[in-house]
Amino acid sequence: MTVATILGGAALPIGKIQTTADADLHNLEHELLLELVLQATEQAGVEKKDIGSIVMPLMREYTRQRYFAIFMANALGIECSGSMIEARGYGLAGGLALDLGLNEILLGRAKVALVMGANFESAIPAPVHASRSMRSTGDVDFHMPAGFIPISWYAMDAVRYMHEHGATRAEIAHVAVKNRYHASLNPLSQFRKPITVDDVLAARPIVDPLGLLEVPGRSDGVVCLVVASEDVAKATGRPYARVRGRGFQHDGSLQIDDCGGDMTAFISAQKASATAYAQAGIQAHDIDFAEVYAPCTIVEVLVSEALGFFPRGQGARGAVRGETTLGGRIPISTSGSLMSRGHPPNVTGLYNALEVFDQLTGRAGERQVKDAALGLCTSELGNYNAAMVHIMEGVQ
Repeated sequence: MTVATILGGAALPIGKIQTTADADLHNLEHELLLELVLQATEQAGVEKKDIGSIVMPLMREYTRQRYFAIFMANALGIECSGSMIEARGYGLAGGLALDLGLNEILLGRAKVALVMGANFESAIPAPVHASRSMRSTGDVDFHMPAGFIPISWYAMDAVRYMHEHGATRAEIAHVAVKNRYHASLNPLSQFRKPITVDDVLAARPIVDPLGLLEVPGRSDGVVCLVVASEDVAKATGRPYARVRGRGFQHDGSLQIDDCGGDMTAFISAQKASATAYAQAGIQAHDIDFAEVYAPCTIVEVLVSEALGFFPRGQGARGAVRGETTLGGRIPISTSGSLMSRGHPPNVTGLYNALEVFDQLTGRAGERQVKDAALGLCTSELGNYNAAMVHIMEGVQ
């Protein structure tokens, strides 16, 4: 039976990388990716001739070069005998690209595949980006005229959660403080200056009750993962992350359930994780740490409950007690999460997978989870109307 692994990975620090059209010197996506491919394949101990497939999240329309996978194959001089795929899925794109790359291994189409991408958006005018975001994530006849951006959905979730469970703004704010602490230990993070609960509560409001320090900034990122069959991984003699379980679920809605569903249950994440746990032969309490796709504080609270780490209504209080902090019972978002590590949407799922790989292979430095053996990462679409979960195990 073929087993898929992550064998190597490299990424640029998240931040403002994109250059404006009138800049004297441009940062080019393909040049940055090429450097990361060299780093990731060297770390993995594989050569160019070993690579059979290339999978990428679909690049933003802000990118001048189209069909980037075949462009990168040419730039690298790779003759693919498996597939060249570009996956479209907005926030789910990174997780979907990883999933498709793992499938190349599981289906026997390739022994080694590159899963990589770049997300450039920071130099695009804000009105252009906001319009594009609303048209991509919502209904152009309803959400867009009303000005519904993704943060709007999450803000409504926060209000509902506080109403249902008696949680306070300060309790939810602890998630942002914890994530900034984790980010301060991560050289790939966009925001690394420590913050306090008072800082979070005093920050400029974005969509009530969420403030500036509880939402992600606009950011660019570039990342490359090497996935391989376990036979290849073992032959290299290097540590790797074995993929133990995978789950996916879409609830049939577009961002907001118009049939009156539960706003704070994140049913898709519950079902996707149940599938992944069953496939891996484990339960939620067996997970040592989790890297979750959570653009806002409230999202981390809700998905931590949906994944089974806390009972309903206890996710925020768990963060207050330090259970999700490094050294706690279930460290969550050890990279700093989307709020502090940064959120280049089309590749965020790949950064999440890279963090799990780094933790499981002992490469996480100051933020290393002690005795990390089993890790979990998620990607989402919309307001968790769709979720993808991967469970990995470290092999030294």
